[in-house]
Amino acid sequence: MSGAASRRRSGTWFRWCLVVFAIASALCVSGPALYSKFKKSVNLKNVASSSASCPPCICDCPPPLSLLKIAPGLINLSVPDCGKNDADLNKEMEKQFVDLLTEELRLQETVAAEHMHHMNITFGEARRLASQYQREAEKCNTATETCEAAREHSEALLTKEKKVTALWERRARQLGWEGI
Repeated sequence: MSGAASRRRSGTWFRWCLVVFAIASALCVSGPALYSKFKKSVNLKNVASSSASCPPCICDCPPPLSLLKIAPGLINLSVPDCGKNDADLNKEMEKQFVDLLTEELRLQETVAAEHMHHMNITFGEARRLASQYQREAEKCNTATETCEAAREHSEALLTKEKKVTALWERRARQLGWEGI
């Protein structure tokens, strides 16, 4: 029962970690955009409320660099030569969907057979141990029965000996013995 409770707690903890991670990721992605919008709205309110306004900025900046100028080869995202020289990849890509499914089923059958073999070995081992424990229990029961029979026999002998002792003591008293 404690194992199930532990797994349940572990699963709950894992879910909470995922939720926290999702929230943190969402804030990291959308946080800067929301912050800049908030900042602009605050600046617009401050500008509207103040009577003096800033002069327009005069900027003599060069135009932004385009992706073509930075890395001309990145625009063409299709790479036709990718994997042409890899024989294993070509062989895998030529297989039909049915062949892939058949191979997957064979792999699953192999795994199931290995699992069944392992279960059979484990089951045989469990039966062997159960048989061994049964033999040990039978030995213990036999030893207990023997001890109990010996105890009963000893009790009977002791009772018989007490009777004989009492008889001799009575005879001794009749003959004049005055014991302790």
